[in-house]
Amino acid sequence: METRNAFRYNHMRIGPENLPNAALDNLEVNKKFIKLLKKRKPKRLDLLMQDLHDEEFDQMDCLTCANCCKTTSPLFTDKDIASISKKLRMKEVDFVKNYLRMDEDGFMVLQSAPCTFLDDDNSCSIYEFRPKACREYPHTNRKKFLGIADLTLKNAEICPAVFHILEELKKKLPL
Repeated sequence: METRNAFRYNHMRIGPENLPNAALDNLEVNKKFIKLLKKRKPKRLDLLMQDLHDEEFDQMDCLTCANCCKTTSPLFTDKDIASISKKLRMKEVDFVKNYLRMDEDGFMVLQSAPCTFLDDDNSCSIYEFRPKACREYPHTNRKKFLGIADLTLKNAEICPAVFHILEELKKKLPL
């Protein structure tokens, strides 16, 4: 299943600056791999994903990257809006007006990227009460991985850690 380009990336660490090309080079291979995963449904997949997630984040420091915060918006739930507004001592309606918009799918997202709450050192000014989507990102340690496999494929274009986890998964589960 490996291609020449995929092989090239298996042997190097990908940073945010190289990620768009690496993700594009591997896109078709990764789509086929995810499709096979869904078809074969490996029994140990969730445990393997948890291990790969833990191994990757033992090496990866998100503060050196923050590509997710620089390029995409999390979804804001009503609970997130209420919590963040309260912590910022703002009315919810003002928080929504100042920071959020409704996207084409009807979800509340940030008006712009990079994230308004991303500081110059890549830290988050609302880290302690950040949205649930941020707390759980990149979702590679969630149970029932097959249910979010397509999201993981998309996140591999944004997060170098997800890219590496997916590459390691292909090595550990050659289909």
